[in-house]
Amino acid sequence: MLCVRPMDLEIKYRGKIPTTEDVAFINNLIQNNPHDSRRALSIKLCQAWNWVQPNGAFRDMVCRGFMLELHRAGYIQLPAKRCTPNNPLVHCRKPEPIRIDQDPLSTVLKQVRPLRFCQVRKTGKEKLFNFLIEEYHYLGYVQPVGEHLKYIIFTDNRPIACLAFSSAPRHIGCRDRFIGWDAKIRKKNISLMAYNSRFLILPWIKIPYLASHILSRIGKILSKDWQNLYHHPVYYLETFVDTEHFKGICYQAANWIYLGRTTGRGKNDQTNKVNRSIKAVWGYPLAKDFREHLCK
Repeated sequence: MLCVRPMDLEIKYRGKIPTTEDVAFINNLIQNNPHDSRRALSIKLCQAWNWVQPNGAFRDMVCRGFMLELHRAGYIQLPAKRCTPNNPLVHCRKPEPIRIDQDPLSTVLKQVRPLRFCQVRKTGKEKLFNFLIEEYHYLGYVQPVGEHLKYIIFTDNRPIACLAFSSAPRHIGCRDRFIGWDAKIRKKNISLMAYNSRFLILPWIKIPYLASHILSRIGKILSKDWQNLYHHPVYYLETFVDTEHFKGICYQAANWIYLGRTTGRGKNDQTNKVNRSIKAVWGYPLAKDFREHLCK
């Protein structure tokens, strides 16, 4: 009996390259469930392939996007759309203004310690975080996609700073060389690191060494909070510093490691031309054996 080896197709979706065997399985799933909606089919495919997040939730949206890519390429025939759900990322409103104490605070660090780090994701204080970032961070507020945490740092009951962490970008050359993983391992373990996407000291706060102190403290807090919400730890943090605006001194003072610079082409570049500002890449291992965890 001739054994036919599944062949990779010439399409790719979020790092996944489907095979002819994958397409045959999905077509069979569609044929056996002729009355199912696209969402119902994606749930069944997640169940069949055990396509779940570390916290056990189905990767339903990713699965639907994967199936839609195959549909558009002509490999499968999805049923007609029954409805168009509201996409909060497309139709998002700016965070509503919130009144806070804006009196200048100029002092030394010991006068405001101990600082209180509040993880506000999925709490009543999340709206305050969103407003502060939108109003006072030079990049404004953008709703994160995927795993993410948001922090407000308080002295007494007064907010003085904000931090946000989200899923790490798939490929950064200098970071990947520093870790020492290959593409296959990176794809498997990229969820074990987090990206510092926003850092804000409120403009009326003038406290020397506050930024580096916050960055040092968050390294002792983040992994446990990530574990509590997403059921897996993180072993490494990274951030990008826009070299046109900042030097990254606070990261250096907090013992983050400078790794190099981005190419300025973005993650989906097809032109090999610089189309955005160059960023300095900084990293911070959360464990001495971080490479062992990331390269498993």
